Amino acid sequence: MLLWSGMLVSTLGSNASAIVYPLLILALTQSPMAVGVATALRVVPFVLLCLPVGALVDRWDRRRLMLRCELGRGLAVASLPLAMAFAPVQVAHIYAVMLIEGVLMVFYNLAEVAALPRVVGTAQLPQAMAQNHAGFSGAEIAGPALGTALYSLWRGLPFVADALSFLASAWTLWRLQTRFDPPPRATERRDLLAEVRQGLRWLWDERLVRHMAFITGLGNFVHSAVPLLLIVIAKQQGASESQIGLVFSLAGLGGLLGAMVGGVVQRRFSFGQVIVGTMLARALLFPMYALCPGPLSLGAVFGLIMFFGPIYNVTQLSYRVALIPDGLQGRVNAGYRFVAHLLVPVGAVLCGVLIERAGTGVALAVFAGSYGLLTLATMADPVVRKAPHLLPGRPTSIG
Repeated sequence: MLLWSGMLVSTLGSNASAIVYPLLILALTQSPMAVGVATALRVVPFVLLCLPVGALVDRWDRRRLMLRCELGRGLAVASLPLAMAFAPVQVAHIYAVMLIEGVLMVFYNLAEVAALPRVVGTAQLPQAMAQNHAGFSGAEIAGPALGTALYSLWRGLPFVADALSFLASAWTLWRLQTRFDPPPRATERRDLLAEVRQGLRWLWDERLVRHMAFITGLGNFVHSAVPLLLIVIAKQQGASESQIGLVFSLAGLGGLLGAMVGGVVQRRFSFGQVIVGTMLARALLFPMYALCPGPLSLGAVFGLIMFFGPIYNVTQLSYRVALIPDGLQGRVNAGYRFVAHLLVPVGAVLCGVLIERAGTGVALAVFAGSYGLLTLATMADPVVRKAPHLLPGRPTSIG
């Protein structure tokens, strides 16, 4: 509960500022492409660093690493309102903060996923994942509304709130009593490159994990375009900042409802049924953005799509974490996330370019079509369709 509550507070602060970053950059530059570049900067560190960081996470004390990352992210974000108090903020400063946040997020995220099996038994992993997603979705409901409300008072306030949330998260990590020491062998001097290869080899040999990494990566390519796409569409419809916040809050509500049923769905249906079903539903809903006449309907469609996100994530993440041996958690999850995030910067920048050069209609068609083709490919994949249930205790390899 300490681990969960700290992540929840930190996520609330991050969601409050996340909606403000594109609004602030658009206000300063009037360029969707500049927003796409900012989004890419936050994700590029995952692509460049996650493989070596995954190996280091298996060596280091994960709690101490997470605590230091939260303090570092808090200091980086706090520099924005401090600068705003004395002079107009520069886009280069915003880019730098987002890049630093992205780097520290690599360490924090991989350590957090690897730490979860230390505080939760294997049989409870789906329930714990669902609780995590429920908390994240609750933060996604309140965060955008809080961020846009604070932004309307002063542009720096959402970043003050975000910095304080990182401090609160660091405090909960400091209070944790569970041992997060690495296995004894992790303290020996070893070849970092060989450890990275070992994690990648395990991922590649486990066919289901390998296939899901590529499916998730292509799905993230599409989903990385959605925030900017919806913000620009809503602005074209004359929406205010608070109405744009409502769009994202409705998405968070959909995610919360999905997280509440994620564990139940994971237990009642096969892995393949859940993955294919959630992807098909989102593929059919995605083109409906083009039919939305205003922010409320945009938020409703976004919320319906987000409902299926936690169900997908609870199923694939709990299955993956249960399969991976403890000593390989950091490395294998790093390899997975390397593949899963590889195309996110491409999707974010491409969305900005398409909107600026060809319009929102073309951008929407490109990403909706891409997700439709991905869904058809997943439906035809026998490895995903025939994956067995996640049983109590660690499942056997299905590679």
